Amino acid sequence: MGVSRRLPTAAGWALALLVAAAFCGLGTWQLGRAKEKRAMLAQVAQVLHDRQPRPLADAAQHARAQEFDWAAGSGRFAPGPAVLLDNQTHQGQAGVRAYRVFVPDAGGAPLLVDLGWQPLDAQRQLPPVPALADTHRVAGLLAPPPSAGLLRAPAQAQANGDLLAVVLDPAALAAPLRQPALAQRVLKLDPALPVGFPRDLDVLPNTLPPERHLGYAVQWFGLALAVLITAGVLTWRRRRAAREKMGA
Repeated sequence: MGVSRRLPTAAGWALALLVAAAFCGLGTWQLGRAKEKRAMLAQVAQVLHDRQPRPLADAAQHARAQEFDWAAGSGRFAPGPAVLLDNQTHQGQAGVRAYRVFVPDAGGAPLLVDLGWQPLDAQRQLPPVPALADTHRVAGLLAPPPSAGLLRAPAQAQANGDLLAVVLDPAALAAPLRQPALAQRVLKLDPALPVGFPRDLDVLPNTLPPERHLGYAVQWFGLALAVLITAGVLTWRRRRAAREKMGA
């Protein structure tokens, strides 16, 4: 009879520990993401401080696909469609980020160049991205493409030929842009250059900064503690009720 009274409590604690462990796992993951992003921002800050230019051909280096470098070089913007990356906000306003293919004079794979952000009106009318002729000298931050999140839809061709994309995947965009291949990294164009639209060198646009990850970690650990406290209170109440029943 004593065993039958203990079984539900043991099962309840097993469940509470399982849930608390899951919450702690999520909190630990958020702490890891905060650490990764702090390290990334520190690397970017150092690169922007030094601004030691590397060749644009480095954008195609597989070993540095997730790294950040300052790069510069001359070349031309390839004719053809622009890429408009959807779901990009700036100061609370919805818009798109415009990219065009740049072909370096010094050789190497063509790469996508971030020309800046453009707002969308209430009708979601896509802004025009004028073609850029002649040879240009460009400089900027070589960076991995913006985080795709969970979205994986292919780019959609618009009436004017431009491509509207929800994820910037150079490998998938090469064929629609009539290129044999595109470099894995993109060039975030120096805002000081008189080309394109308003822009910055923010490497975490539309994504969570380290502080938000830290805040979520605290919430997950707090939930884990709340589960254990609740289990403890319920166990105490159950035992007290059992003692009172035995005393009666």
